Amino acid sequence: MITEFRLPDLGEGLTEAEVVQWLVQPGDTVALNQTLAEVETAKAVVELPSPYEGTVASLHADAGETVAVGAPLIAFDVAGAEGESAPKAAETEETAEKAQPNLVGYGAAPSSGARPARRARRSAASAASAASESAADAAVIEAAPHDAVPPSAAEPATGERPRSTPPVRAYAKRRGVDLVLVAAEVGDRVITRSDVDAYADCVGAPEAEPKAVATEVSVPADVGAPARGERAQTRVPIKGVRKHTAQAMVQSAFTAPHVTTFHSVDVTATMELIDQLRADRSLAEHRIGPLVLVAKAVCLALGRNPSLNATWDETAGEIVHNHYVDLGIAAATERGLIVPIIRDAEQKSLTGMADALTQLTQTARAGKTSPAELAGGTFSITNIGVFGIDAGTPILPPGQSGILAVGAVRKQPWEHNGEIALRQIMTLSVSFDHRLVDGAEGARFLKDVSDLLEQPGRAMLF
Repeated sequence: MITEFRLPDLGEGLTEAEVVQWLVQPGDTVALNQTLAEVETAKAVVELPSPYEGTVASLHADAGETVAVGAPLIAFDVAGAEGESAPKAAETEETAEKAQPNLVGYGAAPSSGARPARRARRSAASAASAASESAADAAVIEAAPHDAVPPSAAEPATGERPRSTPPVRAYAKRRGVDLVLVAAEVGDRVITRSDVDAYADCVGAPEAEPKAVATEVSVPADVGAPARGERAQTRVPIKGVRKHTAQAMVQSAFTAPHVTTFHSVDVTATMELIDQLRADRSLAEHRIGPLVLVAKAVCLALGRNPSLNATWDETAGEIVHNHYVDLGIAAATERGLIVPIIRDAEQKSLTGMADALTQLTQTARAGKTSPAELAGGTFSITNIGVFGIDAGTPILPPGQSGILAVGAVRKQPWEHNGEIALRQIMTLSVSFDHRLVDGAEGARFLKDVSDLLEQPGRAMLF
């Protein structure tokens, strides 16, 4: 029996998704919850699991095509392939209807006791052929708010796809590189973008082509065109995360009256504390850096300045005070800005905050951040210091009343104990919604954060 699977609501009311790449083809036999495809929503790249076990009858969308939620995506022969056991072959339409899962978010409702399985790895020739037929636009996350992700030491099972992230697989396709061959070179570790580049350089594969198409545009002489007569333009479709971010930022900028306050603080004591903590062998498994202490200081300061952790509810005509901190950490990626959330951040210890940031970074770099992990923040931090920037005027994420930009730590001449000394200085920039937060409240919050970073021992008083 042929049964269609329609694109489910992947969370947060998203209305469409783009097929990044198919991991199955017509005629393939799939198991329950086997990954069918990677799709990109306005917030994240997610893997779509199979709600059925059976044979793929047809694909209703090509790689790179945008599909609306509820539209047919793939068709299955749920009666099973030839040679299956009689109970599966005799499955009735009523039984199949009852097995239809509700895929709001992720996963499929169990309809079989069989263990999930992954499609057997195809030969190098067929994999290269498939790579030439489909295009993907997922990109490797180059910037994240914390340390790099350590490679996993797990060994792939025989017959599975080479171990790599979805963005790396997409990049390898654009370069015409077969990851099966790369895996033979790098061994049992996760394949990275640099591995793809190294293999491509070795075998002479062509450079990766950008997804956008460069269009030569002739400019009339009467508009001041240069003597060479033509100028090149590259047009990039506005979609995915970039489109969502643009809409959200415009909405926020023209809805909430923004005010930004700056303050430079001597963080020498904080940097010395970080050095001490890193030297402690009992804390070796925790990645404790400046952003961890800033996040902890923010949570403590929000407890004394709750208006910066509140929400303006225009529909209800109310100010909603949140008695918890869902802390957003902004991350700049090639796909656009994403802000993963650390839930109940105010309850975390310093090591707990460090572990949460590490996990957030690993998930973001792997391209696995789900829509649910990007929604519902109450306050955000953007770490512009990783780019060597001292200060900025960040725009509030919609629904939040405050965001803190953390600048770079620089050694500067500074007044200390009545003398000029070389100290480590950081500039903090807090933007807040002036409907909820008065200037004095914004200044008190920034001063509390600064005091905690200048004298970390003051946390004992909070």
